[in-house]
Amino acid sequence: MTVATLLATNAAILVALFIVLWLITLKTRDVTPIDSVWALGMVLLGWATYAQTGGDPGRKLLMMVLCTIWGVRLGAYLLWRWRGHGPDRRYQTMFAKAKEHKGWGFGQASMRLVYLIQAPLLFIVCLPVQLGQIDPAPPVGIVGMIGAGVAVIGILFESIGDWQLVSFRRDPKNAGQVMDRGLWRYTRHPNYFGDACTWWGLYLIAAESGTGLWALPGPILLTYTLMKWSGVPTVEGRMKRKKPGYEDYVRRTSGFVPWFPKA
Repeated sequence: MTVATLLATNAAILVALFIVLWLITLKTRDVTPIDSVWALGMVLLGWATYAQTGGDPGRKLLMMVLCTIWGVRLGAYLLWRWRGHGPDRRYQTMFAKAKEHKGWGFGQASMRLVYLIQAPLLFIVCLPVQLGQIDPAPPVGIVGMIGAGVAVIGILFESIGDWQLVSFRRDPKNAGQVMDRGLWRYTRHPNYFGDACTWWGLYLIAAESGTGLWALPGPILLTYTLMKWSGVPTVEGRMKRKKPGYEDYVRRTSGFVPWFPKA
């Protein structure tokens, strides 16, 4: 199978998945589950690639074990959060503005503002577990093992950060307070940092193969998205409006890469 055929097949799988999800959300009027599909969709494309390629078995299995742990954990967490908190207000605000300023109904707005943007982003970010499974040689070496270590650190960092935040919010004494404990003491976004580490780690595993080197746009796009677009800027804009002490937290705490807080 050629690289073009593989990517075309995976793109068709992703389009079919998103069309089905879009049709479902036309009934529910809520696109929030797309956040969990972002993670689970990468697992799906990874395993679809696993079934289609004859690359090095050790590299393929290593990548898919890490990708599956990351994606299932994050996807399940986001589904749980959606079930507990209901529709994401970000999407509701987005659709209200689209209806007010452009006259778009829910179907058109959700397709143009969510699905047509999320699908190509997911596909590109997922390139390491697609291109990294193609070449039959070489086997996983030291760079790949370093990548696996980085990915494991990322999964743990994100998982612990999410658990700490959930525990903090469950305590009524913390109502209205800024979460600045645990990993959140050293970075304002341990979950996003963990995401980035995971996919840079998967890229290092993929990059040991010649074809996998071309997956570099994946982790670059993810890191840019988290730091400059829909990740950090969105969360921090909302937190600055809601939490009076958030400005102080920003001044003393690293924005992304963990570091010791300022006095």
